[in-house]
Amino acid sequence: MTAQPGPRRAPASPEPAVLIRDVDMDFGAGPLAVRGASFSLAPGRFLTILGPSGSGKTTLLRIIAGFQTPTRGEIRINGHAVTAVAPHRRSIGMVFQKLALFPHMTAAENVAFPLKMRRHDPRSIPGKVERYLDLVRLGGLGTRRIHELSGGQQQRVAIARALVFEPELLLLDEPLAALDRKLREEMQLEFRRIQKELGVTTINVTHDQREALVVSDEIIVMEHGEIQQHARPVEMYRAPANPFVANFIGVSSFLDGRRGPGGLEVAGLSLAGTPAGPVPDGAPARGAIRAEQIRIAADAHALGPCETVLDGTVRDTIFEGERLLYIVAVESLGVSLQVYHHDPEDYALFESGAEVKLGWKARDLLIFNRQDGREGR
Repeated sequence: MTAQPGPRRAPASPEPAVLIRDVDMDFGAGPLAVRGASFSLAPGRFLTILGPSGSGKTTLLRIIAGFQTPTRGEIRINGHAVTAVAPHRRSIGMVFQKLALFPHMTAAENVAFPLKMRRHDPRSIPGKVERYLDLVRLGGLGTRRIHELSGGQQQRVAIARALVFEPELLLLDEPLAALDRKLREEMQLEFRRIQKELGVTTINVTHDQREALVVSDEIIVMEHGEIQQHARPVEMYRAPANPFVANFIGVSSFLDGRRGPGGLEVAGLSLAGTPAGPVPDGAPARGAIRAEQIRIAADAHALGPCETVLDGTVRDTIFEGERLLYIVAVESLGVSLQVYHHDPEDYALFESGAEVKLGWKARDLLIFNRQDGREGR
């Protein structure tokens, strides 16, 4: 049986695997594509850079890869300054959205290509190729040409090719974006498995929030070229830094008002909530609450212990397979809230027009300073 590639040991040096310091990218037209980006990543970690189109995430990845030279700032990989180092001289493997596999080559020949380009001992190449095809679960398929492989299998060839020469850093540029949902979710788990087995430091770029939560040890959210938050997935989901992050990670509803002694004052009502950072009393504030944190029931007694209880009217019911999403109009606030159903055993369906009660706990309504300029959508 062919031996699998073993896990890589983190360098003895205390240096981070990747260090980005005060990076700007100015293309000369409009605002900066990347502004003041700074972060560090420890060896063996899986980081996803997440954001909408135009947020600067791909530009930042291309700067790390060496395809673009930043206007200002420093990039270090395992303690070595690489800002002026050509891409092919950086020990980086890459998987692109367009996989760039060679159609005239077999799967094995594609995987062997970077080894040949780096002048590895020809006698060692077949064994390495076989080991990495086994790693991505393509053992026995090395003789197939690219057009004879499914989309998921082609993804695996691209991963094996990026890893076979044992780079210090693996960069993923939305490689799953073109796949259908089921295959994309399968490949997300495969990326996580392979990365954990090898321990290779990885930076992934995507606009898919589920992908970021599933595969990552850490997430960076970007908007308008700036890093909005850098945190572990659980921390980012439960304690977003601002309304933009709260809206981009998960499904949230927003309420505009003022900070009051009991939480958030909206339309003359006091809503129980928890400040997410310094929000002075009386200051303009924005509340954010996730769809799964709002309880919905036919009467208030069924809500359980909730500090805020409101009357609502169901405007729409959306069946999402594993859950129901309700759009509920709350006349007293002049808004509609998005609410996920909370009782999988009951799964009672509230029809449009149904009068319901909504409730939440004070800890679940996060209150942000609305003057920070980073508002949810």
